[in-house]
Amino acid sequence: MASRIEKLKKFEAGFVRKDIPAFNVGDTVKMKIKVQEADKVRLHSWEGIVIGKRGAGIKEVFTVRKMSFGEGVEKAFPIHSPVIDSLKVISKGTVKRAKLFYLRDRSGKGARIETEAVRETSAVSAPAAVAA
Repeated sequence: MASRIEKLKKFEAGFVRKDIPAFNVGDTVKMKIKVQEADKVRLHSWEGIVIGKRGAGIKEVFTVRKMSFGEGVEKAFPIHSPVIDSLKVISKGTVKRAKLFYLRDRSGKGARIETEAVRETSAVSAPAAVAA
């Protein structure tokens, strides 16, 4: 007979999403979330900086902070939630902390995070030999 932990892991494996890209704290993400309005569901875009991650496995949650009309707005999302329709990493941030809660007190240039370019792989042809 399987142990309770093995049964739980097997049950949770059915809910794990494979389409979510790897991202860390400090990254800027752009996602579409499903919002229920009366009798229909619409997609709402949400773009901001990931300021924290916690948990593991099916219980992993990340917090995204964005500026909306000069006001900071934060929202926590479970990574494997069906509410998230799509998620894209816009830029990778270079940070030295696990939580970026200090961004709450900063605005303007002080709230910026160093970013490294997101490299997209593409076919590059070899340079042609130069005749001398």
